[in-house]
Amino acid sequence: MTSQIVELNDKESGARARILASFGFNCFSWVPALDDGPREMLWTETGFEGGDKRPSRSGIPLLFPFPGRIGGAVYEFQGRRFELEPNDGLGNAIHGFVHNRPWRVTEQTASRVVAEFQASNVDRKILEHWPSDFRIQVSYEVRARELISEIRYENAGEGTLPCGFGTHAYFRLPLSEDRTVGDTILVAPVREYWEADGKLQTGKVLPAPNAEELAKGMRLGDQELDVAYTGLQPSADGLFRTQLKDTKTSRTVTQTFDAGFTQCVVFTPPHREAICMEPYTCVPDAFRLAAQGRETGLQILKPGESRDAAIRIAVTN
Repeated sequence: MTSQIVELNDKESGARARILASFGFNCFSWVPALDDGPREMLWTETGFEGGDKRPSRSGIPLLFPFPGRIGGAVYEFQGRRFELEPNDGLGNAIHGFVHNRPWRVTEQTASRVVAEFQASNVDRKILEHWPSDFRIQVSYEVRARELISEIRYENAGEGTLPCGFGTHAYFRLPLSEDRTVGDTILVAPVREYWEADGKLQTGKVLPAPNAEELAKGMRLGDQELDVAYTGLQPSADGLFRTQLKDTKTSRTVTQTFDAGFTQCVVFTPPHREAICMEPYTCVPDAFRLAAQGRETGLQILKPGESRDAAIRIAVTN
């Protein structure tokens, strides 16, 4: 595969970003200009830009039309049974169709790029596994110490489109030089979590035992997290915010997302060099949980119907 890399630059601040358009439109590098100089804020596996690494393990993977897993790689919708590729190593499907395929760049300036993915144009075999054709458009813009993303997804087919969108950003740890992961605290405004058996949600929503600590700031250490949180608490402006804070330098990374995102997965990769704070519009395995009568956030779009979303990542100090 020939890699298509888009490079963005904010001339005024010196901030820059790199996006691998040919492999999921993944923003795999974001370097804002901070008080102590430029700093890479995303974690990416060495050689990721070659396009042959695992697509969900670096940068900011884009997950659509389903984030997370679908148990057994099988689901039912409107009386039809659909089979997916079991690609998580456990017999489940994971993270949709768009994070490992090429996107088409439609607009580009020095500091902003827009690309789209339409299933029927990229790989018509997708339509054998999903009820309707779909189109998703995503933009990235670097602006001083911000990375701004706007998303629109729509039903581009004739059938009904069930869907959910999520991102899976790998935030590099620690946040500053000469610090450790233990110097970082995580802030997440959550109340509940989905109980899991192995890697799949059981359908039970339970009070988060660390909700109060997360709301104030939970110090990261050796704990391993792979939790789908729900019951998100908005800020006064109606938006949701997760944060990483360096306790010694006060450097803070804030991820702001809108009310369309009803879930947030927190994941600590085994290498401990990053943490993922993943806003999802629906819970993983939403079809099965919806059949149990659970409120999942799964969106159902009629032909021509669309949804908009936005995520803003900013760093201070």
